[in-house]
Amino acid sequence: MDWVTANMAESLIIVGLLLLAIEIAVLGFSSFVLFFVGLAAVLTGGLLYVGLIPDSMLSALLSIGVLTALSATLLWKPLKNMQKDVDTKKASSDLIGHRFVLTEEVSLTANPVYRYSGIDWKLKSNQPLNAQALVEVTDVEVGVFTVKAATQA
Repeated sequence: MDWVTANMAESLIIVGLLLLAIEIAVLGFSSFVLFFVGLAAVLTGGLLYVGLIPDSMLSALLSIGVLTALSATLLWKPLKNMQKDVDTKKASSDLIGHRFVLTEEVSLTANPVYRYSGIDWKLKSNQPLNAQALVEVTDVEVGVFTVKAATQA
């Protein structure tokens, strides 16, 4: 603990960088809280290092609190707007277009399971499909294949 207080500027910079890394790498920049505190810790460490604020625990904590509030006030709206730019286009899947023969009937009420690539996929369709029909996957959701009757090619 003596090393931390003797080297407060370096300690705050290290802690700030760790908080920034956790926010970005682990949390995916989703909460901003660790980002604001980490940014304030790095800035406070820099201010301590150049001697603009006194080298005491009280001034360091006060500076971190003020800089956290200031950065949250100034950066909240731009960062929130940055999160809104999300691509709504559905990701394509190499499973779409997969063809297979049904072993059971598929309808709006009957949703059998098809085992493919080691996973049990629930089958659904907008139209009734008979057993032994050749079908094609048109959409993939988590654990669900949407299928339709395939045309013979």
